[in-house]
Amino acid sequence: MKFSIEEFEKVGKIVKQNDTYTVIDVSKLNHLNVSLTILHRGRETSGHSHEGSEEVYNFEEGKGEMQLDKERFAVKAGDIVIIPGGAFHKVFNRGKEDLKFVCVFEKYGERD
Repeated sequence: MKFSIEEFEKVGKIVKQNDTYTVIDVSKLNHLNVSLTILHRGRETSGHSHEGSEEVYNFEEGKGEMQLDKERFAVKAGDIVIIPGGAFHKVFNRGKEDLKFVCVFEKYGERD
């Protein structure tokens, strides 16, 4: 399956929505979850870690900053970040627009 960000937003299911972000899941796979996070301007995720679960973030639109354990670095559309299992990670939207990124991770209980 191939999705554009616009198609992702249309076919996915909103699983979380508040003043900080919207999370849209496309659950088409048996073992991986694929979701789109739309982090609103000036906002940041709460930050969390998953012991033993790895993730990949693919930044699609906007720009911001990411924290991976104690390291912080700029992110923008086109960047891919590999998150090792157990690593603390947090995203900050430093841009003037929504920051959109696709997350790929193993299916497990409720997301943080």
